[in-house]
Formats: sequence, C-alpha cells, structure tokens
Amino acid sequence: MLITANRRSDAEYEPLDSEIYRVDLSDASIHALTDRRGPDHHPVVSPDGKHIAYLGFDDKRLGYQATQLYVMDSDGSHSHSLTPGLDRDAAAPHWAGDSRQVIFQYDDRGSTKIAAIDLGGKMRVLADDLGGNDITRPYLGGSFSIAANGRFAYTRAASREPAALATGTSSRDIATLTALSDTLLRQRSLGAVEELSYDSSVDRRRIQGWIVKPPLFDATKKYPLLLEIHGGPFASYGPNFAAEIQLYAAAGYVVLYLNPRGSTGYGEEFADLIHHDYPDNDFGDLMSGVDAVVGRGYVDPERLFVTGGSGGGVLTAWIVGHTDRFRAAVVVKPVINWASFVLTADMTNYFYRYWFDGFPWDDVQSYWKRSPLAYVGNVHTPTMLMTGEVDYRTPSSEAEQFYQALKLRKIDTALVRVPNASHDISARPSLLIDKVAYVLAWLKSHDVKSP
Repeated sequence: MLITANRRSDAEYEPLDSEIYRVDLSDASIHALTDRRGPDHHPVVSPDGKHIAYLGFDDKRLGYQATQLYVMDSDGSHSHSLTPGLDRDAAAPHWAGDSRQVIFQYDDRGSTKIAAIDLGGKMRVLADDLGGNDITRPYLGGSFSIAANGRFAYTRAASREPAALATGTSSRDIATLTALSDTLLRQRSLGAVEELSYDSSVDRRRIQGWIVKPPLFDATKKYPLLLEIHGGPFASYGPNFAAEIQLYAAAGYVVLYLNPRGSTGYGEEFADLIHHDYPDNDFGDLMSGVDAVVGRGYVDPERLFVTGGSGGGVLTAWIVGHTDRFRAAVVVKPVINWASFVLTADMTNYFYRYWFDGFPWDDVQSYWKRSPLAYVGNVHTPTMLMTGEVDYRTPSSEAEQFYQALKLRKIDTALVRVPNASHDISARPSLLIDKVAYVLAWLKSHDVKSP
C-alpha cells in the first residue's frame, strides 16, 4: 500500500515537505520511496506493477511552483520528471492499460487539457475542454477516468451549459453522451461568452479574459459593467459555464472576468510576477481590461462596478483604495490586513513563509503596504462586505476590519455574515442565490440608472 505523509519531527513548520511511503501490510513496516525538500504525493502504481507515477516539485519557497509529473520504479529508484518542459501544473495521473503511458490533466491559457505522455516524455493532447467542477464561477477544473482499452470519459465544459459527460480515445473521436440541462436551457436565454486579449498598462504583457454580455445584447445601447475577479490568487478562469456570472448578465450587466498576473496556466514566470508583491500590479492588469471593454463603446463609463471573492476580495478592496471610478463594490471573503490574516488563517505556517519573506513583526512595512486596510483612508466607493461565519481561510475578522474602518469614515457600507458558511460561501444553491441577490441589490441601490 502507498501513502503520502509528512513524517518530519517539525512537520507543522514544514507543511509542504511530504514523501511517498510503502506500507507493508504484513508487518506494518513503513519504507520511504522519495526523499527531497518539497511535496511528493498522489502515487499511482502502473498496471504491471513496475512503476509509480506521482506528483510534486522541488520546493524553492516561491508563492507558485509548478507541479510536475514524475515516474519512479516500484522500489523508489530511477525517479525522474516526465514534464520538465511543460511549465504547467500536472494533476490527476492515471496509467494507461498497457503501463506505457500516463494520462493526466493540466490547465493552459484558460482551458483544461487531458494529455497522454509516454515514459520517454513524448506527449499528446487527448482533449482540451475538460471542466465542470465549479458551476458557480468559471474556474478551470474537471475530472476524467480511463479504461484499460484506452477509452477515456470526462466532464466536458461549455460556455453556456453545465458540463456534460463525454468519451473518446483521442482528440479526433470525442462524443458527448449527456444533455442533462437541455430541458431547462430551452426555457432560458443565456449571455454570450466572448474572449478578450489586451496589453497591460504595467508592462505590456498580454492578458487574457472573457466578456459575458446580457441576453438579447444590443451593441447600440450602453450597459453597466461588472468586473468579477477570481480568487486564489494562484488560480484561473476560463470560458466555462458559471451560474453566478450568467445571473449578473441576466440582470443587465456586461460582466468582465480576467486572468491577471498570478493566474495559473500561463507558466511559472507569469504566476510568480506577484511573488512577495501581491496585489499591487494586478491593479494595472485589471484596470487595463476595464479600459479595453469600455473602449468598445457599449459600456457606460459612469456605471462601472466591481466584485470578487477571496483573492478577488483582496483585489476589490485594493481597487476601491486606489481609484474612485467604480460606483459600488462588493468585497467577498477578503484578506484586509495581511498581518492579522497570517496569524489567524488556517495555514499560518504556509502563508508567512511562501507569500512573505518572514514574520509580520519582523517586516511590518511589507505586510502593511500590501494590505488593503492601509489605503482605506482613500476609499469613497460604497462598499459592501460579505463573509462566511465559519470561514477559516479568510476569517470573518478580515471583512469586519474593513467594514468598521469604512463605518468610522462614514463611507456607505454594509456587512453580510453568512450563517454556517465556510470559505465556499456558495456551497449550496440557496447560498448562491442569496449571494447574487445581495450583490445585485447593492449594485442597484448605487446605480444612476437601474439596469
């Protein structure tokens, strides 16, 4: 039996340093198969028993480090990476039935792909439209399985319908098997999803994003715009169905969502542009995206709104502290004060070491200058805060700090505390409906013209 564990005596201070172990069930003896600084996990034994595929990376203490796909002999010898040149996160390894290939998935520029790679490192893409893990917001993801004969099944993403089940043996013969939402979708009009690409004002880097237009969109009209920012920050959006985004579009908003620097699926260099610098330069990426859409002529520049959750909440709070161009904002489950966050979140032993260069009391200025709270004195935008009452990732105390600071400054604000909700505020359909209703009510109450 194979397991993954961090058995260091100081494991609570080195949270990423796990190894793969073989456990002998006859005598309960444990033998380490890997030994390096960094995570080794998700071991999968080949059908012939000769090899083990697994995931990991050499830990360089960076905010983002691409996970590679490794193979070793069953005794732990001859370990090597199959994906040293991929520069993307490998995930979900499965062995093909002949034990000669590993099938895995990875995110790449707004899509999730399934690929096969042989033991010599030769790779081919089997599908590029995996998705469906999150139907609330357009995060990348999805899952797949593979049969002994090489046929794979997976959750196939689409921009205007929830994921369907599809199957194939290569990228040329994929067939969709299900259409579970057809009856409902025939009774609904959804917003069209359009890709956007533009240069950031920060350094002319190309940024990818998507625009979702209201149903029955008319380019001769002027629409309000809602910028919706993803969390993470090491995560990625794509052109996938997202109920929350479609609900905003149905309410009359042009919705813009982007993958600014720090997003995954664009390589380590792009993701680590925010290493020890988040959220500063993301601001320029996001504002350049807003400018690009306003420049198309169908958005009213006087009716701009912004929201986001988790890392997106950080950026929303940062935005209102750095510009007054938005009429209203909704900050969801944010980090407001990096020092208090590091000392109260559920991964204290990780955040201070990988997202900063030391303890908050040793580097007060670095923590403070990256905290939205440092700029709350500049905020004039009506801003609502939303937090889950049992959120251990970004505790409620973070949102409460910004709320109380805005109250002291007599800025129009509100605080929504979601009972029994963790970091995933929209974990249940009823909570998703409530979240969207609160957001839309706040935006409408501060709009010059109701959409």
